[in-house]
Amino acid sequence: MRGGDRKPSGKSQKPTLAEIARVAGVSLMTASRAINNRSGVSPEKREEILRISEDLGYVPNRAAQRLSGGRSHVVGVIAPLHSSYSSELVFGIGSAGRVANYEMLVYSISTASHEPPPAIIDLLGQIADGVIVVLPIEGKFLTRLAEANLSAVTIDEGPPLPFPKVVVDNYRGGHMALEHLASLGHRRIGFISGDMRLASVRDRMRAFRDGQIALDLDRDEDLVAQGDSMQQGGFEATKKLLGLKNRPTAIFTGNDVSAIGALSAIRESGLRVPEDISLIGCDDIPIARQIFPNLTTIRHPLAQMSRAAVNMLIAMISGIDPPTDTIVFSPELVERESTMALGNRGAATKARAGQPVSRADRTPVKRRD
Repeated sequence: MRGGDRKPSGKSQKPTLAEIARVAGVSLMTASRAINNRSGVSPEKREEILRISEDLGYVPNRAAQRLSGGRSHVVGVIAPLHSSYSSELVFGIGSAGRVANYEMLVYSISTASHEPPPAIIDLLGQIADGVIVVLPIEGKFLTRLAEANLSAVTIDEGPPLPFPKVVVDNYRGGHMALEHLASLGHRRIGFISGDMRLASVRDRMRAFRDGQIALDLDRDEDLVAQGDSMQQGGFEATKKLLGLKNRPTAIFTGNDVSAIGALSAIRESGLRVPEDISLIGCDDIPIARQIFPNLTTIRHPLAQMSRAAVNMLIAMISGIDPPTDTIVFSPELVERESTMALGNRGAATKARAGQPVSRADRTPVKRRD
């Protein structure tokens, strides 16, 4: 059946890219590539998609296409700016964008909605050449981005949609955290998770579960506490772990902000880090180096991730398909003062008092800043 013999549903007079893809029997990405004259689509399929697009009267709603040269040199950014991790990424996006002569249009997602209103998608479609979405959770607005025929890249992975993404090997990072604590003699390790809608959180959870088995750690279900990647969530989750009859000797939090909340809960309970409980976070945001004790954490290369996302998006805007749909960065263990060998209180006490620490007192791990 010819595409022109099929009409879009009566719910909308203006056909969307999703309708073009549905009528043509292809994915959103394939329809977008065909309409934007990008590679990855056979000539026959491209011709069919373009014919269907013309028959249905599809017109991309992009004022930027009317600008000289066809570009606005504006990158839209959608991110939860209440998150320190996201804020660092957005700062990096802005820096990398300016080097490439691009400016940012930022929309901050609130903790309540995690989804911008349709008007924001329309605005981005009219002004921005492309969009970078940080920590995507809700899939509906990502679908709208695809339907608006906008080039998009995500940092971290959310719902399965055909957008290239920049990620960290969070599974490896989670395993590194457990390996570090296990090497210090800890066997009863608590874990504070985050929003399970994010692939990064699920990967760290999977690493924790697998690590418990591989490293012969205690596997009580009570050792996992649900957090929300925020300071208060980390505080409340830690209180639950500390309330166990047999509390953990170490805690791994899904991000550094949760670790700050955990630190407050530990102190409020009359315990000390690391003498009574070792604490390790994830991300290595700037505050991890500023709190006391300095936080041991799993570092994510945030500046490099931002730069990779910008470069990938600009290539797509220029009509160049990225060589890969996923760029994966490796995490790094950064050992500071919040972890120590189980039962090795003497070394930490002496160090804080400015007393010399004997070789026997020292924890046999390599410190890195």
